[in-house]
Amino acid sequence: MPTKILVLKKLSLKNATLLVGLPGIGLVGKISVDYLLKELKPERVAEVLSDSFPPSVHTKDSKIFLIKNDIFYFKHKEKDFLFLAGPVQPALDMKFGSSQEHYEFAETLVNFFKSIGVTEIITMAGVNVGDKRLNEKPKVVVAGTSDEVVKEWVAVGAKEDKKEGLISGAAGLIVGLGRLHGLKGACLMGETNAQLIYGDQGSAKSLVELICKKYKFKVKMKSLDKDAKQIEKAFKALTQQLEAVEETKPDNNLSYVR
Repeated sequence: MPTKILVLKKLSLKNATLLVGLPGIGLVGKISVDYLLKELKPERVAEVLSDSFPPSVHTKDSKIFLIKNDIFYFKHKEKDFLFLAGPVQPALDMKFGSSQEHYEFAETLVNFFKSIGVTEIITMAGVNVGDKRLNEKPKVVVAGTSDEVVKEWVAVGAKEDKKEGLISGAAGLIVGLGRLHGLKGACLMGETNAQLIYGDQGSAKSLVELICKKYKFKVKMKSLDKDAKQIEKAFKALTQQLEAVEETKPDNNLSYVR
């Protein structure tokens, strides 16, 4: 079964913006979009199914459901927004998937969203900065389809991406194929550490704040603030432990010649 979109409510939009947050590094994109959904309470309008998803089913109350992503609709200040959220994207490990699956998944989504009036695609993801994440407040890095798009995001607080790099998975491919179809877009990447497999709420907070600033969303940050403070507190404790270990190590570079 190739990627299939089950429409629950037909939409005809004008200059709509799509915001995408699927699982990736530090779960930054997923946490961000899930928090926006929780606060904005948009309407679910479609489901996304694909044979590139894990060969499993989800069970709830003794009933079986296919694993899927969901599409939500939200109108704000006379502007249309869509959200793509869910627990899965095609596997990045080529032992379990293929590049064809990624392209088919992204191409199907781009064609669908363009057909209903989406003109801008914003994907949310994480970017690995290693141990730097332990000591610094996470910034949001932007890569876009044009200089103008990048400048728009830098103006509200994003940081330009390095001169050359790669963005793997749906976060990059949906924007890249969107550009091929004439849609403007950007990938917003919260700085994180790839070892944070259970999620980086601090990085997600930076990303949500940037999205809200750009689109004037009114979102209560109390819950995410609490989670972000907990992870920053854990980072501080870990840093102190590492510094203590370093101080107890013998200095092998000592010399008796001073």
